[in-house]
Amino acid sequence: MPLHIQTPYIRSRAASRRLGKDVLFKLDALQPSGSFKLRGVGAVCEARHKAGARRFVSSSGGNAGIAVAYSGRELGVPVLVVVPESTSARARDLIRSEGAELLVHGASWAEANTFAQSVMGPHDAFVHPFDDPMLWRGHATMVDEMAATGPKPDAVVLAVGGGGLLCGVLEGMACNGWSDVPVVAAETEGADCYVRSLKQGRPVELAAITSIATSLGAKRPCDAAVEWATRHSVENVVVSDAAAVAASLRLLDEHRMLVEPACGAALAALDTASPVLAAASCIAVIVCGGVTATVEYLQTLSRRER
Repeated sequence: MPLHIQTPYIRSRAASRRLGKDVLFKLDALQPSGSFKLRGVGAVCEARHKAGARRFVSSSGGNAGIAVAYSGRELGVPVLVVVPESTSARARDLIRSEGAELLVHGASWAEANTFAQSVMGPHDAFVHPFDDPMLWRGHATMVDEMAATGPKPDAVVLAVGGGGLLCGVLEGMACNGWSDVPVVAAETEGADCYVRSLKQGRPVELAAITSIATSLGAKRPCDAAVEWATRHSVENVVVSDAAAVAASLRLLDEHRMLVEPACGAALAALDTASPVLAAASCIAVIVCGGVTATVEYLQTLSRRER
């Protein structure tokens, strides 16, 4: 059995009534680790374990590290996660609670990632948080589930950070005959490296992440995410931090599910002037989750962003 679970693909009556069209949610916030990351991370960890890895090493700002730690505990493999100084105390505690060793290094994920790779031993396996073909194939399983149950949407909305979710969903769409369905890629202002990269036609690195949506906090998208946009219709939407937080709180009110502002970016995209979404009669949103948020945290952010 894989480490991830099959998650519901449901019609959101509240969002459907508000927008006057069918809105479907793929609820990957319900994964045991709290986010979609477990799909790809779990697939990588299982493969590396079968290949003889004696320890998993990863770098993360939160959700990927938690997923690696969860996978290691389930498989009985020690885990080291390196996080940057910007990682919240809650995220650090959640990683440790899964039994992983935690190291804090650098001001950004890129610095933590470089350090994590430098401490690799001969029997260690590195688990990248977003840039690995095996990881993408793991994420693609969510589209397999959506296609198996239906319906096929006219557009798919998701949040983009480093591009791992995007690559996985696009791979899954290609494998399931959904190549004609456009993707709306949502980011927050200050973490919008993907839209800038597509405008330049190459991966662009941000000088700094200024958004509160730290799970979108890759300064640069992976090469594959930029390349996919040459083969599949991708529309970029950039929302404010305030809109992402408000959308997260609305999901909590309407569906009793708590997600991070990074996930809220995709939910907030529903209320933007997107030509793709305006033309769609059935929209699927990847509710990717995020386990580091609390109700108090979202409420504090909401007051601050007003």
